[in-house]
Amino acid sequence: MFFPREQRDGEHLPDKSLYDSLEVTSETPLEGTPVNEKIDLVADPAPQTPELIIVDVKGAVIHPNVYTLQEGQRLIDAITAAGGYTSDADSRLLNHAQRLTDEAVIYVPLIGEEPPVFENSTSGSDEMDEPDTALVNINTADETELMTLTGIGPAKASAIVKYRTEQGAFQTIEELKDISGIGQKTFDALSDLITVN
Repeated sequence: MFFPREQRDGEHLPDKSLYDSLEVTSETPLEGTPVNEKIDLVADPAPQTPELIIVDVKGAVIHPNVYTLQEGQRLIDAITAAGGYTSDADSRLLNHAQRLTDEAVIYVPLIGEEPPVFENSTSGSDEMDEPDTALVNINTADETELMTLTGIGPAKASAIVKYRTEQGAFQTIEELKDISGIGQKTFDALSDLITVN
């Protein structure tokens, strides 16, 4: 038999396994770890899927359309999704490295064309916060146009058209209160949005 070291008669090998000394017990705590603290292993959180954004690609591209891309993608990714540039596209003023945002409009002009300016509906500009100044003429508006007014649904829009047909044109906006279902509260909400002229 082969022994790695000389063994003397009567000497026994230790009864404990070599691995026993590697176990972490309350008698041999890891440095900096409280004796009775339970150590939980936590798996890495699942990778989050990127948020989807929608961009509108227009102009001198092979397939102008609305495309769904992932947040963090660049303008060049939208151009690639649209099939690339046409032969007469002028891409010199485009920043291919620009990060895309939701609701973005990308316009690729033709050579020699002045690119149009598109306003983003979520830009937060003061102009977007102002109410629309176009008033609805209750003497000429159809039911669809009337339903764009606050508090006017299909039934009230139909009643306004019926009243106008039977009684003639409104002389003042206050006559709107003569219609069943349109009280002072509804009128107050409409008064700044309607006209009879």
